[in-house]
Amino acid sequence: MIMRTLVISLLSIGAIAAPAAALAANEPIQPIEAAKPKNADMVELGKMLFFDPRLSKSGFISCNSCHNLSMGGTDNLPTSIGHNWHEGPISAPTVLNSSLNLAQFWDGRAKDLKEQAGGPIANPGEMGFTHELAVDVLRSIPDYRARFKQLFRSDKIDIGMVTDAIAAFEETLVTPDSRFDKWLKGDKKALNQAELEGYKLFKESGCTGCHNGAAVGGGSFQKFGVHEPYKTKSKAEGRFAVTGKDADRFMFKVPTLRNVELTYPYFHDGAAATLEEAVDTMGKLQLGRTFSKEENAKIVAFLKTLTGKQPEFKLPILPPSTNETPKPKPFG
Repeated sequence: MIMRTLVISLLSIGAIAAPAAALAANEPIQPIEAAKPKNADMVELGKMLFFDPRLSKSGFISCNSCHNLSMGGTDNLPTSIGHNWHEGPISAPTVLNSSLNLAQFWDGRAKDLKEQAGGPIANPGEMGFTHELAVDVLRSIPDYRARFKQLFRSDKIDIGMVTDAIAAFEETLVTPDSRFDKWLKGDKKALNQAELEGYKLFKESGCTGCHNGAAVGGGSFQKFGVHEPYKTKSKAEGRFAVTGKDADRFMFKVPTLRNVELTYPYFHDGAAATLEEAVDTMGKLQLGRTFSKEENAKIVAFLKTLTGKQPEFKLPILPPSTNETPKPKPFG
């Protein structure tokens, strides 16, 4: 009798789980899964490096400066501020869920997080350092030397090890359990009527042609300005800067819409200050459609359901510099 009851209970659970799984499978957007770190010590080292401003020439700028994990993984500025108050050429994309992108940067010039992590360090307009000098800083600090030796079984430190660690940490920066994910998994009360209608509009209007998958974007390059040209003062030309092919001019990586209410302003030039403005612009330029005020409000309501659980972790306590540590040059 006990066994029969157990079997019936398990069958009942399966009957509930199956429709939920079917719902998610039939939607263009998929739930985000929680991170499963492969090496906790590597992630911890990567976290330290992500927050360490000594990887910059000024000793003031860290990865977190432009990808602030308290602000949706970005800096909420139209363009970022680099070394010596240099105005960046493009808006910093969020680092949250960036492991789900087909490539990194708006133009996709880095194939993965490891390749991306080394870019800003040596960019004179960002962290303003060199890879060699950044590594010299780390070599001068006993705690870093010990951590690298433990992880890489080597007395040396090189930039490849640095970017391996930063990438390992960034891979953990996923944001599961949004209200929309809960709805996808079968919780019918997770969304209200306006949000559901917004999602329906989002699909029927063609938004999911580009904004799909677990990241709700990040999986393709698309031309910005399909039905009419996008007017901007930005000189960024998208994939053209990488390939040199005229067909790639103004082809940008489709941004993720996960946590989009946190990652304002919008577009590669940060020109849209609000979600409402961004939805209007995308409707006209990409879809050839003008949304009514009510339609816009419903789509925005849906987009806000994509905010997931933000990464939680203990801030790293960085080891102190030594007498041998190269000194920062904040104004040089």
